[in-house]
Amino acid sequence: MTNTTHFGYKTVAEEDKVREVAKVFHSVAAKYDIMNDVMSAGLHRVWKAFTIANAAVRPGFKCLDIAGGTGDLAKVFAKQAGPTGEVWLTDINESMLRVGRDRLLNRGLLTPTLLCDAEKLPFPDNYFDRVSVAFGLRNMTHKDQALKEMRRVLKPGGKLLVLEFSKVAAPLQKPYDLYSFKILPWMGDKIANDAESYRYLAESIRMHPDQDTLKSMMEEAGLERVTYYNLTAGVAALHTGIKM
Repeated sequence: MTNTTHFGYKTVAEEDKVREVAKVFHSVAAKYDIMNDVMSAGLHRVWKAFTIANAAVRPGFKCLDIAGGTGDLAKVFAKQAGPTGEVWLTDINESMLRVGRDRLLNRGLLTPTLLCDAEKLPFPDNYFDRVSVAFGLRNMTHKDQALKEMRRVLKPGGKLLVLEFSKVAAPLQKPYDLYSFKILPWMGDKIANDAESYRYLAESIRMHPDQDTLKSMMEEAGLERVTYYNLTAGVAALHTGIKM
């Protein structure tokens, strides 16, 4: 029997979701940064800055940025970790990874980049001081397995940081839905010539676990001292956990 999962609001075979998500990010890679700025009014930069501050990367740290896309976190981590550190930029999507790699090279940052699946990380146990994933977890088919892998590659005392869209505060739900399902696809069509990918984005956010559910999932994966911070009334949330 074929296992099924969700792709936005659709129920699809697991192998089909992998292909469909790949198509979305192949399509949006070239305009990814422009669309992020437009659709969040630049707030994604504030959310990422908050994540970077919570990571507190120090010289010599080993960091893994999963689903790192265009490299916003990795480029800062690489500067903070310095020449004695080691920062990996990874993504499952070749188009996104290529954009991120080129951006890092253009800034003179020679950090390793790797095409890999977060559910099967090709790194040894207890290797990284920090593992981060920003706006990537909701696209993973087996989130529980991915979280276990992230914990596995962390050193004892290492921190996982998960920045993701989440459940918005109740008073904002109606205007947020209007923006998500009407305005966002329209902007996707006008700017990236791809309304469907941004309609999927809105649906994938609604299907993603809410703040407390994701907190429980991280705890079930073996992380401790799990906490979360609501950002912009819950439009996004940063979850952190420690491997003890």
